[in-house]
Amino acid sequence: MKLLPIILSFLVLSMASCTNSEGSLIPNSDSTTKKDNTAKKRQLSEEFKDYWYNGTAEITSYQLTQERYGELRQGSAVNIFVTEDFLPKTQVKADSPSEENIPVLKLNQTKKYVTGIYPYSVMTSIFTPTNNKKHAIKVSHSMQEWCGHVYVQLNNRNDFEITQHSYFEGEADAQLELQKTWLESDIWNLIRIDPQELPTDDFKMVPSFEFFRMSHLPIAAHDVEASITVGDSISRYEMSYPTLKRKLKIYFSSRSPYTIERWEETHPNGLVTSAEKLKRIKTAYWAQNNTTFERLRDSLELN
Repeated sequence: MKLLPIILSFLVLSMASCTNSEGSLIPNSDSTTKKDNTAKKRQLSEEFKDYWYNGTAEITSYQLTQERYGELRQGSAVNIFVTEDFLPKTQVKADSPSEENIPVLKLNQTKKYVTGIYPYSVMTSIFTPTNNKKHAIKVSHSMQEWCGHVYVQLNNRNDFEITQHSYFEGEADAQLELQKTWLESDIWNLIRIDPQELPTDDFKMVPSFEFFRMSHLPIAAHDVEASITVGDSISRYEMSYPTLKRKLKIYFSSRSPYTIERWEETHPNGLVTSAEKLKRIKTAYWAQNNTTFERLRDSLELN
C-alpha cells in the first residue's frame, strides 16, 4: 500500500507534463540559435509572423483521390501547419523556451483511404527551420494497413541520416546516409514560408518517402525538372522526375499566407492522385480534445 502515493504522484506529474507539452506547442517567434555561418539567415515578413505566431494552427481538409494497385480510391487528406520550437540535438519539439531552440514550421499531412476490404492510414511530418534556409531538420513518415506498417525517419545532421523499419522482407530494418540535397518533402513548407525560395530548373531531389514506400524503391536522390507558374490568384509549382516517370503539381494562393489549395501526382502508370480543398480553419486543436469539439470535424467535412 505504500506504493500507492508514489504511483499517484507519478501519474499527476505525467498528466501535468502532457498538458505543459501541448501548451508550449506555439513557439516564441523571437527564438534564436547559435550563429551558423553555413546557412543563410531568413528574414520573416510581418505577414508571416502575424499569421503563424498567433497561438493557432492552420488545418485544411481535402477530398482525396488516391492511386493504389492500379486503381483510383476515394478518401480524405488533411494538412496541419503549425509553428514550434525544436531541439537541435535530439530533433524533437521543445517543451520549454531556450536560446538553443530552433523555430520551425511543421506540416503534418495525413491521408486515409480504403483498398478493397482494408484501409490505409498515411502520415508524413516535416520540420523546416524558419530562421535560416537550411533543409528540413527532420522528416518522418508512417504507413499502416492490414498487412502491417512501415516507418521512415530522416534526421538532418552532417549528412541526411535515414532509418527505416518495414514488415517487407527486402526493406526490414535499415539505416543509410545521403549527401544533403533538395527534399521533395521540404517543398510544402517552403511554399508557405516564401515561394521565391523554391528551386527551379534541373537538379537532384529526394522524392517523398510515401512514393518510395508505395513503389518499394530504394531511397535515393533523382534528377528532377522543376518550374513555377505565378498567376493572379493561384500559382503552381511542378516537379517532374524523368527517370521515375512521375510528376507532382502543387497549387497555392499567390499571396501570403500562400495556402495550398490542391495538388496532383501523376504516377508511372499514368493514373493521377489528386486532392481538392474542402474546408480550412485556424484553431488551437491541441486544446480541443474533449467531445464538445467533435463539431469541428463536421466543419472540416471529416465525418
